[in-house]
Amino acid sequence: MSLPKTLAEDVARNLVVVARLIDEDPEQAYAFSRIALRLASRVAAVREAAGFAAYATQRYAEALAEFRASRRMTGSVELWPVMADCERGLGRPERAMAMAGEPEVQKLDKAGQVEMRLVAAGARRDMGQLDAAIVTLQSPELASNAVHSWTPRLRYAYADALLEAGREDEAREWFGKALEADKDGSTDASDRLAELEGVEFVDALGEDDEDVQDTAQDDARPATDTDSGSDVDAGSDETQAHPGDEAEADVEDDSTDGPAKA
Repeated sequence: MSLPKTLAEDVARNLVVVARLIDEDPEQAYAFSRIALRLASRVAAVREAAGFAAYATQRYAEALAEFRASRRMTGSVELWPVMADCERGLGRPERAMAMAGEPEVQKLDKAGQVEMRLVAAGARRDMGQLDAAIVTLQSPELASNAVHSWTPRLRYAYADALLEAGREDEAREWFGKALEADKDGSTDASDRLAELEGVEFVDALGEDDEDVQDTAQDDARPATDTDSGSDVDAGSDETQAHPGDEAEADVEDDSTDGPAKA
């Protein structure tokens, strides 16, 4: 769907802000996504962005509705794994497992299939099927020495499941492999590995040392030195935009699908 130029620019600006804030301030990103949704609810990219913003703030029913709307508009299966994960978030892991067996999974690219495997393993763990979760993660992608964007998360999930199953030695090995692949620090594999190795991180400067340092700094000040305050209040302009009241978008009533979260 095409939009008038001015409207398209307004929508684009809001989507840029959503993308910029979604990791550091998901609630604010969600608020801006609602503005974009109010302006252009019939644009698939807007529905998708609104879905991810809702997902980031754990509004899983709302996220699922937006993802379904986007999928209807585009016919793409790209959002299938995150839709399944929304079902997990709603306390319906059995639905996520059912989605893992649907034909749509075969249409996903490799990254999407790995993501679906991660969701399915998570659903198994949600249902208390830990051994099945471990088996679900065992795959050619896990065994491969090649490193892809999804490799650290796949190895990490496998290590975490092994650890929960009490297989500590294997978990330590796989946390190490996850760390080797995690060049961007997308997981906390280093912390988990250090914990298993019994490594404890402490401040180089202890409390006693801090007291001594503070005393030394106080003693070093001239006796005539007095603190002076400024009468000038620098203040600060509020630069954070605040979205206005939401108006209801032309949103399909998908959020009512399925039982309400307990």
